Amino acid sequence: MTTPPMQLTIDQGADILRRLRSAIAARIVGQDAAIDDALITFLARGHLLIEGVPGTAKTLLVRTLASALGVRFTRVQFTPDLMPSDLTGIAIVRDVARGFEFQPGPVFTDLLLGDEINRAPAKTQSALLEAMSERQVSADGVTRPLDTLFTVFATQNPVEHEGTYPLPEAQLDRFLLKTIMGYPALDAELAMLASHEAGFNPESTTVPLSEPVLGDGEAVALRELADSVRVAPEVQAYITSITRATREEPSLSLGASPRATVALMRAARAAAVLESRDFVTPDDVKDRVFAVLRHRVTLSPELEVEGRTADDALSAILLRVVAPK
Repeated sequence: MTTPPMQLTIDQGADILRRLRSAIAARIVGQDAAIDDALITFLARGHLLIEGVPGTAKTLLVRTLASALGVRFTRVQFTPDLMPSDLTGIAIVRDVARGFEFQPGPVFTDLLLGDEINRAPAKTQSALLEAMSERQVSADGVTRPLDTLFTVFATQNPVEHEGTYPLPEAQLDRFLLKTIMGYPALDAELAMLASHEAGFNPESTTVPLSEPVLGDGEAVALRELADSVRVAPEVQAYITSITRATREEPSLSLGASPRATVALMRAARAAAVLESRDFVTPDDVKDRVFAVLRHRVTLSPELEVEGRTADDALSAILLRVVAPK
């Protein structure tokens, strides 16, 4: 007999997420927005791009999340000589009588961390793109499915561009959210020092960063719970109005795609679960606009020269588009 899938109520799901958030925040101080973006990405079956200068705990955030979720975790350091087979796997001969045998690569996991993803060449990026968009790997003429929990968390450094390959728009569009991890506030940085002085070592591999919070089947149940969140027609119209406004915004040379419209609804649904609600509010949508759209739109060159950002253009759009009451 097959075990029936676990089902959670909205209150049970919100309680699990609160414990997850607390477990991660105990190690990642001063980055609450990034923690929420990471949880929302996992809930919504998406992928997350994390941008920040070195030393802002990008890698530590993902490692701690994987530890708290209790899922399989693999980290790959992306380099200019990384080949597609280094991700997907390779066929090797172990026994001459049996012929070639496929050795799965690091992409066959639950949570894949791609550190400095923009350092890999286009051929390797395309292999990752198939895994992200279709959750499968094609190697040696055979298509192999990835695990249902497969999620990519990728990091990139915004200040160092030597030896990097900017991610193409098609791949950026596959990331559900792009979160920015800046410098922490003073009190958070002091709390970080206190944690290290008390003996915390983020580089240790002998002590887990967090005890697992989720039990068997709860990760899948949480995702199904997010899928069940209601989105009223007027909120759907609000989401559509925002993404369509980006295509008419003079300060943007490229607006958001229809995939971005769906992504904004998925992220808003997951955000509602975090707030213990089974319905989406306009504020759920507003709060996720920047993380969902900032990497999917392109600022006009003249405004980029002036030091403006995509977030500035999105802020103007939110002021102009009327939210439902």
